[in-house]
Amino acid sequence: MKIRILNFLFCLFFVALAGTAREVTSFCDGWEFKKGPFPADALKSSQKINSDWEAVTVPHTWNADDMQKKASSFYAGDAYYRKRFTPDPKLKDKRVFLRFEGVGACAEVYVNGYLAGTHKGAYSAFACEIGKQLKYGEENEIIVKANNAARPDVIPVNHVLFGVYGGIYRPVWLVATDPCAIVVNDYASPGVYITQKDVSSKSADVAVKVKVGNDMKQPASMRLENSVYDMNGRLVKTDSRTFSLSPQSIQSYTSTFRINKPHLWQGREDPYLYKVVSRLYKDGRQVDEIVQPLGLRKYEIVAGDGFYLNGKKYPMYGVTRHQDWWGLGSALTNKEHDFDLDQIMDIGAPTVRFAHYQQSDYIYSRCDSLGLVIWAEIPFVNSVTGQEWDNAHQQMRELIRQSFNHPSIYVWGIHNEVYHPHGYTAALTQSIHDLCKTEDPDRYTVSVNGYGTVEHPVNGNADIQGMNRYFGWYERKLQDIEPWIERIEREYPWCPLILSEYGADANIAHQTELLGDALDWTSPFYPETFQTKTHETHWPVIAKHPQIVASYLWNMFDFAVPTSRRGSVEARNMKGMMTFDRKTKKDSYFWYKANWSKDPVVYLTQRRNDKRERRETSVTVYSNVGTPHVTLNGRDLGTPRRGNTDVHYIFDNVRLDDGKNVLLATAGADGKQYTDTITWNYNGDCDRAADFKEYKKEHGSW
Repeated sequence: MKIRILNFLFCLFFVALAGTAREVTSFCDGWEFKKGPFPADALKSSQKINSDWEAVTVPHTWNADDMQKKASSFYAGDAYYRKRFTPDPKLKDKRVFLRFEGVGACAEVYVNGYLAGTHKGAYSAFACEIGKQLKYGEENEIIVKANNAARPDVIPVNHVLFGVYGGIYRPVWLVATDPCAIVVNDYASPGVYITQKDVSSKSADVAVKVKVGNDMKQPASMRLENSVYDMNGRLVKTDSRTFSLSPQSIQSYTSTFRINKPHLWQGREDPYLYKVVSRLYKDGRQVDEIVQPLGLRKYEIVAGDGFYLNGKKYPMYGVTRHQDWWGLGSALTNKEHDFDLDQIMDIGAPTVRFAHYQQSDYIYSRCDSLGLVIWAEIPFVNSVTGQEWDNAHQQMRELIRQSFNHPSIYVWGIHNEVYHPHGYTAALTQSIHDLCKTEDPDRYTVSVNGYGTVEHPVNGNADIQGMNRYFGWYERKLQDIEPWIERIEREYPWCPLILSEYGADANIAHQTELLGDALDWTSPFYPETFQTKTHETHWPVIAKHPQIVASYLWNMFDFAVPTSRRGSVEARNMKGMMTFDRKTKKDSYFWYKANWSKDPVVYLTQRRNDKRERRETSVTVYSNVGTPHVTLNGRDLGTPRRGNTDVHYIFDNVRLDDGKNVLLATAGADGKQYTDTITWNYNGDCDRAADFKEYKKEHGSW
């Protein structure tokens, strides 16, 4: 716990990117908002949009309500943000930038009526230099035009798999630097790039490349100092060089270090972080400083064997995460990011796939400090238009440069379930893979399809094949997962494979104990109990097949899908282990916590399935602290049989009493006892699924 707290404090510095002579100020307050549509010439005269502005604080989205409540009924189009501020006259001799962490989806930034910058893409940061348009000591007007309408040249090209929320939904910063500084506008990156080679317990070779810019009209006498510090703030290595920086230029300088007997970054077990401090001096005076994390680690994937971290086999069972919250959309604060990470840590996952787009730099920084091994990707999903080639490359370059120094990232995700036309998609995937290897040759790449065949033409153009498989839900039966993976083991033993998605939807208001081995996902009935059965069936298969080098259950949380109606709920994907409002943990959450976490778990399943359909039934307990003892209305249920894993216990042929039935489970380890209790009711045999369908016919909703 101590190391994670120290790491987190370091990460606060990393996110801020603050340093001597560089001023980084929050620019989130004092905004006004106005939603369109607007006349075409609205920006030519602010009077045309001067009335009915709403005061807002960034992060902000205009879709927090409509994108989550009714399918295909949300506003996607233009909106304006306006802020008036008076810059300090002392900034007149500085370079001044606005750095936006995320605007959905396309943005135009105007300063006192002048276009200062544009950006296409909802999920990456971008920086606009605004100093030359500012009036110092006077009031200035900043207007941001944002638009989240789907367009064929910007990925994602539709709102089908998830909604692209409109707005300035991540923080904004005002950055002021000396005319000679570490660059701010290199794709909004930190301007510092740390690589590591030949990492072992004996030594690690580290290179720190810094991009330095001179905005003056004459050369500048500079000194660059790169230093590595351990977690206690002790200096480990330092390198200094002097140079003359040409006017109106950007130059790169690299320091190299060999760190002997390094303290390695070992995932959740020991997420040790060094820090790299890059200081820039001009004429002997410090003018800039950037602090970045350094976690020394080596990732290796061995087909048919598994994933290795620093030469040790490392478990890679994980979850996926969409960033949106019920009632907030994508306009989150660090509080919401921290909550989500707390749940991921609690369930015991060592790895996370952040889908399907670049997420907050804050959350990547927290993963560095928590030891979560993560997959970061761009929103190249679902379909292609033939017009997104340039933008897909731009968004991948932004993701890599902005996230380059996070030790937690092991792979760059190129695309997810993009197929037709095969030739164009394969060529685009291959080109983005080449971009990744040019920008960052030391990390893996992955592309994902849903066909489950290694030879699919769009899926062989990255280092790793990712496959989304939903046996029993979108295809075949639950048990078909095992012959599928066995076939790949036989026919493609050389293939490094990730099971990138698996699972089933679960509406916690839908319950039944009458389950088969498949469910029609087009029906209005999405019982939680089927989701539970899906994960009880799939996880044991995944766990025993090392051909699956990593797996990611879909999803950690329910999320918005604004174009569809599923399981009797508008605009929702309900495959999460937790509900969209983060208030209810489904049974499947505790299945994985019992199997993955070191925390004690004793959990009786089907607590919401309290209207029992059969007198004779079974009782299931998840316990990672030994065999549970269970009573029903005080009666001992005897000895359970072992289920699919060592934490899975089933009591068969349990006969319920009429009316109320109280179940109590007890198990213990190391002298401690843990209990769980639920209440069921039995009032004669019934069929809740049939009751649901009959009710739907009569009333139209549940």
